[in-house]
Amino acid sequence: MSGTLLNAVWQGIVILVGGTLLGMIYKGLDRKLAAQMQGRIGPPIRQPFFDVIKLMVKENVVPDHAVGWLYNLMPLLSLASVATLLFYLPLGGFQPLLGGFGDLILILYLLAVPSIAMVLGGFAAGSPLATVGAQREMVMMMAYEFPLAITFLSLGWTLSTFMPGAHVFSLSVLAANPLWGMVGPLGVIGLILLFAALMIVTPAELAKIPFDIPEAETEIAGGILAEYSGRNMAMFYLADAIKMVVMGSLTVALFFPYGLSGLVGLSGAWGSVIDVAFYLVKVFVVIFFAVIVVRVAFARIKIGQAARLFWLPITGISLLGMLLLTLDRFV
Repeated sequence: MSGTLLNAVWQGIVILVGGTLLGMIYKGLDRKLAAQMQGRIGPPIRQPFFDVIKLMVKENVVPDHAVGWLYNLMPLLSLASVATLLFYLPLGGFQPLLGGFGDLILILYLLAVPSIAMVLGGFAAGSPLATVGAQREMVMMMAYEFPLAITFLSLGWTLSTFMPGAHVFSLSVLAANPLWGMVGPLGVIGLILLFAALMIVTPAELAKIPFDIPEAETEIAGGILAEYSGRNMAMFYLADAIKMVVMGSLTVALFFPYGLSGLVGLSGAWGSVIDVAFYLVKVFVVIFFAVIVVRVAFARIKIGQAARLFWLPITGISLLGMLLLTLDRFV
């Protein structure tokens, strides 16, 4: 029993440290490649590490009119929630440290916690700029969570028709049984539509351009984070980096969980190395197209435009994908 617990502890530490480092590297690549695509030099890839170190040594300022305990608790809650998500993801083809009968639903809830924490932190700051940012974050969250939930539920429900009695809302089960080879032509189109919806939701979940409306430095001076500094700001920064890995890994696990070791005929340690490297490439590709390309190609949109985009076209795309997956059973 003690050996099993010790094994779980060190695996958890490796996942936390590895996920954090990976998120910081991807964040550095995001900034560097976006700058290069815009004709700028950009910061070095290691810049996020410098930023976190700088924030950690700076004074943690709490505004006079803030609700102190709530203001200080929210960054920790945001970081804890995204760190917990790492334990439910099949990283690099390995089984997740935690998992259960309906962890896909739990993941959906945990994804909302960082946004809720930022909203509460913004309101607790006692700043008009932070309050405006918190209101915008609430509208954004209510808009993009619906198509995200439809995507998750559609995939789990479709797998249940092929595997009755299986724990289809377990992410590890979905990753082990990709739907592309099970469905017919209509189902493939449905999966493509759900994948497109998830790719559009991803930059909104990460609050990246064109959906960085709650922060909007040029409009509301950082908005929801306007009053944060020091280690509190560092925790929000780390949570954002880890969440980038989480969203990329979710997309890979749901739609592209395939390994490379079987194709090249490798097994054992070398097979695991190949699969982990392939996983890192897949996550980067998702981040590149869902985050980097989008932030370079589009300017920030208004909050009303963002709400209409997710409530109408994107929800419609996800519902159409679900409908096509349903009809595929009868064709």
